[in-house]
Amino acid sequence: MREIVFTVVHEPGMNPVADLLAEYPSARIRSLACHVTESALWRVDRATGPGAALDELEDLAGARYFTDCLVRDGCDGDWETTVLDRSESSLVLYSYWERTASCDSVPHLAREHFGDGIVLDETWRGRRQRWRALAPDGPVGAFVEDVRAVADADIEFERVSDPDPDPDAELSPKQADALAAAVEAGYYETPREIETYELAEQLGIPGSTLSYRLRRAEAWLAKRYVE
Repeated sequence: MREIVFTVVHEPGMNPVADLLAEYPSARIRSLACHVTESALWRVDRATGPGAALDELEDLAGARYFTDCLVRDGCDGDWETTVLDRSESSLVLYSYWERTASCDSVPHLAREHFGDGIVLDETWRGRRQRWRALAPDGPVGAFVEDVRAVADADIEFERVSDPDPDPDAELSPKQADALAAAVEAGYYETPREIETYELAEQLGIPGSTLSYRLRRAEAWLAKRYVE
C-alpha cells in the first residue's frame, strides 16, 4: 500500500463551497464515507462550524461542484444531495452523482489508476480540500499528472510514502505516558514546577523527544476539545 497526500486549493469564485468555507475559518467538512464506481459516486460528509455557516451550506446542497467534480465548466453530471442530520453545530449530508464524459473527480481518477482497493479521506477547510489516499501499488506519477491536468485549481502534493497511522486517530501510549508524567511532575502548573529538560532526564529520554510527544498529545487534546 502507498499513502498519497495532497491538497486542492480553490481560487475565489471557482467553487461555491470553498467560497463559503473561506468566510467561516472555523468551519470544516470531513468525509465519513465515499464509494465510487466507473459511472457514479456516493458519499456522506459531516460539516461542523457556526450555525450560520451550516445554514448556508445546507442551502448550497446540490449546487454545482458540490460533489467533487474537478471540471469547472461543462460538467453535465446529475446529482442530488440530502440532509441526513442537523444540529446546532453539525450537518451530515448524503450526496450521489452520475458521471459523464466531461466529469472527473479525485475518487474516480484514483479508482482508474489503482482499482477498487483505494481508501480515501477528505478534509476541507477554507479553500483547501485535503485528500489522503491509501492505495495499492500502482502508477502514482500518472495519477498525479491526471489530477493536475483535470483540476482547475492549484494542487499541492505533500508526500507519497508507505502509510503511516493517522496521527489524529488516537493518543499513542508513549504520548499518553509523557502527558501523565508531565501532569504529575507539575509541568502544567503556574508557575511551572519542572522544566522540560528536567522531566526528560527523569524519564531517561532526550528533551527533544519529550517535547515532541507533549506537543502531539496537546494537539490531540485540543482538537478533541474543540470537536
